[in-house]
Amino acid sequence: MLGNFATGVAVVTAPAADGESGPAGFACQSFSSLSLDPPLVSFMVGRTSATWPRIARAGVFCVNVLAAHQGALCRGFAVSGADKFAGVAYDAAPCSGSPRLAETLAWIDCTIHAVHTGGDHLIVVGRVDALGTGDEDAAPLLFHRGRFL
Repeated sequence: MLGNFATGVAVVTAPAADGESGPAGFACQSFSSLSLDPPLVSFMVGRTSATWPRIARAGVFCVNVLAAHQGALCRGFAVSGADKFAGVAYDAAPCSGSPRLAETLAWIDCTIHAVHTGGDHLIVVGRVDALGTGDEDAAPLLFHRGRFL
């Protein structure tokens, strides 16, 4: 039943923390705006995620809101154990230094504000430090009933 709810798709990224070889990132369907005052966003991540501890150690992250043509990019960030950034164009987000992926609809540069347990997931709240848009005329990447729209 929950597959009938269409969601936007984002990639959450973080810079390499001390001692790590490269940046971290994962595909995320659970991103949401949380508060305007103060500016907060949230996303959910599985407690067994191998990527989440790397983002937590960095203490910062960037949400990259994907455009309709970025389905392959999303699939690349949905796998475990691969070099998710191989061949991916990005620059550094202005505050956190997290990877800001090229050709996205929008990006939100954040500092981790709070983390709450929610069953088998964690609810991550981020304080917005900077944000911006890309191609405002592009359509968003949506996920519905197990496929991209």
